[in-house]
Amino acid sequence: MPKFKTKSQSSKNSKKQAKKETPTLSLKERLAQKRKAAQARKELISLLTTATFGGVFVGILLFFVGGMKMAAPAVLGILVMSFSFKYPRQALFAFIIYVPIGGTITYYLGNSPILQLAKDSFYVPALIGFWQTCRKQGLPLIIPQGIKIPLYIVLGCSLLTLLFINGGQQFNPPSVGLLENAPKEIPIGMGILGLKVFLGYVPLIGCAYYLIRNKQDFLFLSRLQIVLIILCCVLGLIQYLLLLTGVCQGTRGLEGDALFRATLEARCYFGGALVYSPEEGIIRLPGTFVAPWQWAWFLIASTFFTFATGFTDPSVIWRMLGLGSLALVFINAVVSGQRIALALVPTCFIILLLLTGQIANLKRFIPIGIGLALILGIAMVTNPAVVQERTESFTSRWDASPPQDFIVQQFEENWKNVDGPLGSGLGRATNSARAMGSTKLVETYYPKVLFEVGIVGLLAFLALVTTLTIIAFKTYRSIKNRNFRSYGAALWVFILFISYNTYYYPLDVDPVAVYYWFFAGVLFKLPVLEKQEKEDTDPQQKTKRKRLQT
Repeated sequence: MPKFKTKSQSSKNSKKQAKKETPTLSLKERLAQKRKAAQARKELISLLTTATFGGVFVGILLFFVGGMKMAAPAVLGILVMSFSFKYPRQALFAFIIYVPIGGTITYYLGNSPILQLAKDSFYVPALIGFWQTCRKQGLPLIIPQGIKIPLYIVLGCSLLTLLFINGGQQFNPPSVGLLENAPKEIPIGMGILGLKVFLGYVPLIGCAYYLIRNKQDFLFLSRLQIVLIILCCVLGLIQYLLLLTGVCQGTRGLEGDALFRATLEARCYFGGALVYSPEEGIIRLPGTFVAPWQWAWFLIASTFFTFATGFTDPSVIWRMLGLGSLALVFINAVVSGQRIALALVPTCFIILLLLTGQIANLKRFIPIGIGLALILGIAMVTNPAVVQERTESFTSRWDASPPQDFIVQQFEENWKNVDGPLGSGLGRATNSARAMGSTKLVETYYPKVLFEVGIVGLLAFLALVTTLTIIAFKTYRSIKNRNFRSYGAALWVFILFISYNTYYYPLDVDPVAVYYWFFAGVLFKLPVLEKQEKEDTDPQQKTKRKRLQT
């Protein structure tokens, strides 16, 4: 009679077979690994010692100039930059973590101007580290290659503006009256800072592309983003409850314009300036960011990331967490008081359903739709006054100043006032550059670009984002893996939406100024990850790639 193997016997055999298939390292390879680990520990100790002594030395010098408020951030900055240069991958993850919570950290540490640039102490050294690695291995940092020509054209136009417009303002300041004082400005410094804001985060495409080495890195990044969104949204709800219950006063009880103006004095534990005057029907919360506008655009951007993970993550638990974070985004869009978030979060959700094709996936969409409807329904029933006030605020604002009319008016005004085809100078309409000189408030993005770099620079930048959008579309359409394709579709819709959005200026401000370029790099890496998954069916190819990565 034939003998049948029991379940325990078959499991033992499979384990033995797995052990046989697992490649064993030779003595030489194990010794090489130990030497490598010892060398890494030695380099870490040396770096820590050097950075600490250097930071303390600079801190002592700055202490006598500006006190502890200037010395402490400088010491911390030197330590962070040193480690970011040595470990660029870890620094880039730290950069992504810092972006949504940076506003809260900044005000907890004293609102030093240096802290406003703290995130760049992660980004810039990491960028240099990635650039050096790419140069050694003969790899391009500009990804994809199709954007190289339009990017160089935009950069050339910007440098011409910096040289001739900002340079002209620096060496030929405008004449003033006999009894008037000349304004203290540094137009060249303003131009450099304006260029950094305009194109400084474009290299994030290449950094993100090389940051993700395999599917595990991709899942870690996408899930990390969900954790950050949940954290920030929970803190945003706590902030609202603290104001609602009177633990934080907000702007209640103030008089005149102070009732309607966001101020740091009204800050409530997290984030920065806010307005909370419910008796006047106005609430503008900043969440974990410096200002309410940034919080609104974080919620809008988070709609895309939570949607992507909620529909595509291979783990059921993470899909549920993704959808839970999407519900938190919806709730915060209501209670934050930001009209643009209230309008665009559900709009973006519907657009994503249509353009990614998830609405046709009834088995997954119907339970998700019912769950979201229940959560939002309960929130609306328990807070009818809040929902009514937000809706009335949105409709009254739309009636008073329709967005399309406002954008047209901004284009007309800046077209008439721009100094010439090269613009009025980089940084001249950038809020973060106002420390270098007088700036103009332009509340829409492409009119702002028109004012700074002129019609030539505006058309060049439009060519850049159009090229990026087209390549992103072709990239996601080339993916066959269902989960990768759906995630790529969500990122492409995000890129499409931000590329041609001109209301406000999200490409100038955190977090969209970071997320737009960074997640474009993630999208361009997805076809490579799909190819790796196919190669994983071949054990020899899989082992070879693992050894190359280590």
